[in-house]
Amino acid sequence: MSSVAEETAVAGDWTALDGSQQRVAVEVLRHGPLPRAELARRLGLSPGSLTRLTRPLVDSGLLVEGSSDVHLRTGRPSLPLDVQPSSRRFAGIKITGDALFAVVTDLRAVLLTEHRVPLPGRGPDAVIGAVADIVARLRNHHPDLAGLGVGIGGRVVGRRVVTRAPFLGWDETVPLSERLRAATALPTVVENDVRALTVAEHWFGAGRGLRSLVVVTVGAGVGCGIVVHDRLVEGAHSASGLVGHRQLSGSALCAEGHRGCAAGMLTSGAITGAVTQALGRPVSYDDVLELARAGQPAARRVVDDAGRALGMLVGDIANLVDPELVLLTGDGIGLADVARAPLDAALEESRDLAGPPARVDVRPFPFSEWARGAAAVAVQAHVLGPAVPA
Repeated sequence: MSSVAEETAVAGDWTALDGSQQRVAVEVLRHGPLPRAELARRLGLSPGSLTRLTRPLVDSGLLVEGSSDVHLRTGRPSLPLDVQPSSRRFAGIKITGDALFAVVTDLRAVLLTEHRVPLPGRGPDAVIGAVADIVARLRNHHPDLAGLGVGIGGRVVGRRVVTRAPFLGWDETVPLSERLRAATALPTVVENDVRALTVAEHWFGAGRGLRSLVVVTVGAGVGCGIVVHDRLVEGAHSASGLVGHRQLSGSALCAEGHRGCAAGMLTSGAITGAVTQALGRPVSYDDVLELARAGQPAARRVVDDAGRALGMLVGDIANLVDPELVLLTGDGIGLADVARAPLDAALEESRDLAGPPARVDVRPFPFSEWARGAAAVAVQAHVLGPAVPA
């Protein structure tokens, strides 16, 4: 490839970079701005090799030089290299059972705008039509969208095909990426919503700079995203993180008939159902947490049991993975605040004393952050290729 053609490819398509250039550009995207000396150290490159790799990236505008107060021992300034986050915009959409949460982000998944619209129906045609409509609205203000990412609760294979989406009632295979690309004319990737959130936190959030991370979510369901050796774990069949039916304790039955599993102990539906039965009247999830906080015996017992179950689940995962950080989130994560004492006690009881205690951080992310996770997957697809988890 000629130098002119190479620079054109570099400017327009990250995936046109060779492997070494891509490593440099992605390192700057995730961790920049970085002085050249630091970038060379991170990637194990000599100064000459780094200069050879970065010159066409800077000449094409994919990387830019910025001002810096960092000086080398000679006293000369070391200008850091950075990307231009505003050079690309991405749409991210989180699909729930009754709404779409849509955002637009820049190249570093910084939120620029967000919207929520009701879902007119749960069938594939209704969902695809609603996504196409909201993307068209987003394009009114952001006509230069570079890609679309969609997060959905369920099993997603190859970031293209949904094989199961229980909250939408989908049991058939839906080629969602292909159909959304046709409906929106945008490069589209689809990912399990928990794994998408894990991508955003790993590349641009609390897990930035870490090589191992676990994200555990509780709410309508129970999910888990795992990063090991700086890569998202997808599994041989795109089924990693299925912890909902991990056997824990108790006698509660989940919707699939498992006794004492995570879904039967930790989902918001299971918790409200147990307290509703005990009180003889319907209560909401927020009601349950408030009643438990006030010391109502039935609510307190159910919430404490759930807190212990969550501690056992996190402890099991931490013993297996040994992550640098465990993030707890989800629309039901208020449980961790009200039941923090039994959660922490179960974590301590379940950990192997040969290893260090897990570092656990509770983050009550709104659904816009889940949509940001979908946008982060679109960013990954843009810079690495659509089927390359990292």
